[in-house]
Amino acid sequence: MRIPAFLRHLPLLLAIASPALLLAQFQQPTDEELKMTADPLAPGAAAVYLNIEETTNDPQHYYSYYVRAKVLQEKGKELATVMLPYFQGNTEITDIKARTIHSDGTVIPLVGKPDDLLSIKTTNMEGDQRQVNRKVFNLPSVEVGSILEYRFEMRYDDYHFSSPFWEIQRGYFVHKAHYSFTPAKGFFPGLPFAPTTHLVDSHRTPITSILWSALLPPGTPIKSDKAAQTLSVDLNNIQPIPDEEWMPPNESLFAHVRFYYTSARKGSDFWSDQTKLWTKDVDHFAEPTKSIKEAVATLIAPGDTELDKARKLYKAVQALDNTDFSRKKSESELKQLNLKEARRAEDTWAQKSGSSNDIALLYLAMLRAAGLTAYDMKVVNRSRSVFDPSYLYFDQLDDDIIILNTGGKDIVLDPGEKMCPFQMVHWKHTGATGVRQGAGIRGAATSPLQAYTDNKTLRTGDITLDAHGAITGSLSIVMTGQQALGWRQTALRFDPGEIKKQFDRGLALVVPYGVEAHIDRFAGLDDPEADLIATVSLRGSLGSSTSKRLLLPGFFFQTRSHHPFVDQVLRQEPVDMHYADQITDQIVYHLPANLTFESTPLDTKIPWEGHAALIAKTKSEPGQITIARVFSRAFATVKPEEYFDLRDFYQKIAAADQAQLVLAKTPPATKGN
Repeated sequence: MRIPAFLRHLPLLLAIASPALLLAQFQQPTDEELKMTADPLAPGAAAVYLNIEETTNDPQHYYSYYVRAKVLQEKGKELATVMLPYFQGNTEITDIKARTIHSDGTVIPLVGKPDDLLSIKTTNMEGDQRQVNRKVFNLPSVEVGSILEYRFEMRYDDYHFSSPFWEIQRGYFVHKAHYSFTPAKGFFPGLPFAPTTHLVDSHRTPITSILWSALLPPGTPIKSDKAAQTLSVDLNNIQPIPDEEWMPPNESLFAHVRFYYTSARKGSDFWSDQTKLWTKDVDHFAEPTKSIKEAVATLIAPGDTELDKARKLYKAVQALDNTDFSRKKSESELKQLNLKEARRAEDTWAQKSGSSNDIALLYLAMLRAAGLTAYDMKVVNRSRSVFDPSYLYFDQLDDDIIILNTGGKDIVLDPGEKMCPFQMVHWKHTGATGVRQGAGIRGAATSPLQAYTDNKTLRTGDITLDAHGAITGSLSIVMTGQQALGWRQTALRFDPGEIKKQFDRGLALVVPYGVEAHIDRFAGLDDPEADLIATVSLRGSLGSSTSKRLLLPGFFFQTRSHHPFVDQVLRQEPVDMHYADQITDQIVYHLPANLTFESTPLDTKIPWEGHAALIAKTKSEPGQITIARVFSRAFATVKPEEYFDLRDFYQKIAAADQAQLVLAKTPPATKGN
């Protein structure tokens, strides 16, 4: 069970003590709740939330979270694992109370102090190399039919305040929910601004208001209690988040309320003012100082073209230790190594180490030191979210990418993305909105999406077949673009043996049943400018055999491949398939003398005009057949209103991929008397 992050940290210079809060109490379950095996309001649900209560109180620096949930199917037992945000040094989990109630009414309490109950779980976010730490506790003796009930409380220190994010919609149906937020004293909306704390943002600008953005079911108000200076919302029968393939990671699509302290009054002024401040900070950090100019002079030559200079400098910064892909050093390690947090680009170069954004801005400084025209662009990481201009919070922007202007054309570069080739951008930074610098340009902008020709995978196979369907052979898989980048970045975190295991696991999902595929070697794994080539050995049994025929899959890689969208009739949310690409398969079968062609996959062309196409061709000759399949997908995202056409296209693809290669068995010749 995921608990949303609820703190946005900014300096708080004065705090106020207050009495303790009333706590949500455990509830006696009803007979109906104990006996429940399914929920008519959530047909087929593996679990449902019976109650959720979330309370944040900034004057008291207090947060509490209370849940009652019913497990209806095996999958619903996942709610027994409760994951909390993990903040070092500024929050304390002061109490955890939890119990499991079996369907016969038996109560199994969770026993222990918070420090004894909690463990740390470290994961890597999907599509991102960052490590995320969570504190975790588990409810005891959970089984199908159990009611799970728990609450935990946190205290955060006097020098921080919160910006609650109420995650109204969850993965499961919610029967009843209550959310409450008490802002810092003097910040309650509608009352005279008279704060008893002095709050400033990262630029030391005084914070003067509390704002929020909300997406709630129609007719659901945010209630304002001026006497208690509390904002709250109460909801019933909340539908779960849609479970749809390839959904964008956009929390703002789902019912929510997001609060935040700000100096802003309206969006246009906020983004204009913040972009000016950001530009000033970038130009200060990326100033081409004397040491940067001296370094650049050793890396480029007078006769280099602008693109040659940019390429050489790119290679130099890519070679640095990128702590977002290795390991960020602790304060004690930095001190021991006589290193420091980078405040200028020259610090990153001197230490030969920095975060992705530090390295991106170092590259910007070097381009400018080389006399090139270059700008910064700060975007939302598309693997995590999308830009929301109504959310007046600059730090929703994650990553820096660089725009080089040469020959009258802008080239987007991604130097902070380890192993990313020159003139290529990680997909999470394509089609990503944020703010940018530029001559006569300053404000919101969106980075370009990639063409499908930028991301190619070529899978060629040479397979020898015997009369019974046993095979030996090999595959060559050549990757350029995002697939190659993904494997190279994975290789930064794992040893070669583990990389081969992961690659083999991926192969096992796409080769036909009965076939074993194992990678022999990689070529180009440590060279981002080269094609990444995997050489794979094959063996096993392919297809099914009768006395007269051998039936083989028409398309080697499609017999087990999942065709998205085919089983989903309707669509609520946009489709985000990350990036456009092209996959080409070409399999050559060598046949024994006693097998002849009876039927082969038909030549096929399935277009979705302006979006995608499938082309398949078969070429046969004595003792050999070649089957080729080219799938080109020129889109990365699709709107819900285009879903009918998208699904129709994939249904046609799924039908075409069921084609078979049928080989007739020729009886052995008999000798005459």
